[in-house]
Amino acid sequence: MKTFYWLVKREFWEHRGGFLWAPVITGGVFLLLNLMGIIGGEVIGAQHGFHFLFNDRIHILDHALTAEEAAKAGAFMDVMMYSTSFIISVVLGFVVFFYCLGALYDDRRDRSLLFWKSLPLSDTATVLAKVVAGTLLAPFIAVICGVLTGIAMLLLFTVALSFHGIGAWHLLVYAHPFQVIVNLIGSIPLYAMWALPATGWLLLCSAWARSKPFLWAAVLPVVVGVMLGWFNLMGTHSVGGGWYWKDVVCRILLSVFPGSWLGASSYQSVSSGAEHALDVLDLGSAYSVMAAPSFWIGAIAGLALLAAAIWLRRWRDDT
Repeated sequence: MKTFYWLVKREFWEHRGGFLWAPVITGGVFLLLNLMGIIGGEVIGAQHGFHFLFNDRIHILDHALTAEEAAKAGAFMDVMMYSTSFIISVVLGFVVFFYCLGALYDDRRDRSLLFWKSLPLSDTATVLAKVVAGTLLAPFIAVICGVLTGIAMLLLFTVALSFHGIGAWHLLVYAHPFQVIVNLIGSIPLYAMWALPATGWLLLCSAWARSKPFLWAAVLPVVVGVMLGWFNLMGTHSVGGGWYWKDVVCRILLSVFPGSWLGASSYQSVSSGAEHALDVLDLGSAYSVMAAPSFWIGAIAGLALLAAAIWLRRWRDDT
């Protein structure tokens, strides 16, 4: 276990830019854009007199809220913290995608594979350390950065309101940052299992491709899908098409994006209001996806792809 810990730590050291600085910079840019929007709104409002109307309408916050109003305010602030985490999770998806795609290929390209194979490290431990770093460590860092960015954004808007004489600090007590953190961290194991087909496929292409692993990973399944569509146009209805794009292509290419297990109905519920969004983002609702057979079929397929990647790393040391 100590050796495995240092293998994961090595991955963090070598990819600190993607694992740590990418979510930190994304959160900082998001806060900067919000600050610029607030300043721009203040300037434009002062020039055209909009701030008086703004003060009249926002003044409804400057009073003791009823239980229903407090629940709505808390749900709104919780969704705001989720929204910042969602933006950072999109960046995380790209980071994990290209990390897995180059994890085994880069070792062969720079010939460092020969050095690592000279050490008493098994191929299984090395590959699994990369999986843990990409699907457990990186999402954990992204969750912390996302929630901290959400809290900072709430404080930013509260300070902006205070300049208008609106004391909205009492509203912050209705937020549930710890519950948001628990829900997001609790969904990381689900993400790791959901992303198994993608991590397995990308690591397999990384271990197998002599050059340009991205083309093999992305173009090959797309070409197969186009061929299936062509057969359907030719009247071969026995060959499926829609299921392939949904259950194969999307799973092996897009399941590295957190929240991709949510269906269209879930996204519709999220857009219908803050309280409905919290119901969808609850851990119980998120883990309900495990009841679908396709979830476990994808997980088993992902484990098979990881086993193939481990086997290829053991025997392939050329570029």
